[in-house]
Amino acid sequence: MLETLFNSENKAITLHLFGALLAGGLIGLERSYHGRPAGVRTHMLVCVSSSLLMLVALYQSAWLPAALHGSMRTDPTRMAQGVMTGIGFLGAGVIFREGLSVRGLTTAASLWLTAAVGILIGVGFYFPALLATAMALGILSLFHWIEDRIPSQLYAHHHIRFDRDYVMPEGELRALLVGHGFAVVNMSYRVTNGGRAFEYRMVLRTLDARNHGKLSDSLRKMDSVKEFRISPTGD
Repeated sequence: MLETLFNSENKAITLHLFGALLAGGLIGLERSYHGRPAGVRTHMLVCVSSSLLMLVALYQSAWLPAALHGSMRTDPTRMAQGVMTGIGFLGAGVIFREGLSVRGLTTAASLWLTAAVGILIGVGFYFPALLATAMALGILSLFHWIEDRIPSQLYAHHHIRFDRDYVMPEGELRALLVGHGFAVVNMSYRVTNGGRAFEYRMVLRTLDARNHGKLSDSLRKMDSVKEFRISPTGD
């Protein structure tokens, strides 16, 4: 009984599944550390599930009746395609819109990669699986640190409302925004509140996220400003 349980095939299957568990857990730990919706358990489950499905194709002789061996064969590549298609639905579930920002894209990509790692471990292709796991951890942690320090353009949706009879001239408003380090990408105009208020709407661009707070402080002190909103975009 014990010899059957711990034969070479079962040992290999155990190695495959625990390898998938470890790889998925390492990637998931990084996602959990950054407070992402799909964390350790999700990535572990995805990686182990992918590995399990590939084991079905790899070890078909263990479950397929001998009479069908010659007439029926499973295709591991087709199984892999099915896994990746299913991951597409799971990845879509972690992408969500929060105001004007879209979040979860990186987590969805990490789930997709985790599924691929599980497939590789499931068929026993360990070297690329380990290499991909190391690369994923590097991308998610090291490159996150680098990305935060690379100068990049930051965008924000901005609207500001005045009483219709006391509207700040557009040229003066643009000068105020430029003085706070912003460039106006586009501008639109709107009469609201039953014709009693006038509103500028625009997209702003800057290189320093701190400019959002500085602009907010300045607008908050202006009596002519009845309402404003600064909504940064991004993941």
